Amino acid sequence: MIRLHHIPFSRSFRIMWLLEEMGLAYDVATYSITDGSLRSEEYRKLAPSGRAPALEIDGTVIFESPAITEYLCETRPDHGLGRAAGDPERIAYLQWLSFAETQASTIASLNLQMVFLRPPAKPSPTVVKLDVARLKSSVRVLDEELGDQEWLLPSGFSGADTMMGFNLFAAPFFVDMTPFANVQAYLARIEAREGFQVARAKDGPQRFYDQDFYPVPGA
Repeated sequence: MIRLHHIPFSRSFRIMWLLEEMGLAYDVATYSITDGSLRSEEYRKLAPSGRAPALEIDGTVIFESPAITEYLCETRPDHGLGRAAGDPERIAYLQWLSFAETQASTIASLNLQMVFLRPPAKPSPTVVKLDVARLKSSVRVLDEELGDQEWLLPSGFSGADTMMGFNLFAAPFFVDMTPFANVQAYLARIEAREGFQVARAKDGPQRFYDQDFYPVPGA
């Protein structure tokens, strides 16, 4: 039995998508960030940080999406979505896993300030401006590294793409993606994948963002 502990349109989508790419059967326990369920004693036994995802698999529980991604790819090598030690692409694979999480942390900061913060609290224009600049810089790096390459690794689609791809559906709420043609083409290829389409259908509509773009306050 594989069970994914999941918040819709969050980083746990990465794992839902990866499971679909692998064709693995799983069930989903869905949570909300607003109802306190992630802070329950029961859930913290699965993920001490009180965050999603957590994955019950092979008689154990794993939390944090990079760790889950690496575990799934290492223990199910027949799917070809990881890069084992000694593989020429191993370093690039690991770097992209980490880069995706660094980028996601910036998105999480912007989500907190621009989406979840409620009056009378106000976002700091200076902090938001810095975070937007960091996010834009990370998208530019990705755009340059992709070039005319289809996926993050020259040999093809991998778990690094399921880690990175989700970020790029949140980034456009804060960064104008028009200048980044390679990233836009990359997103189109992601959207064409059956595994992604099935996961998005299961995940349902995004529920966080109530506007198409969030400008820097006072800009």
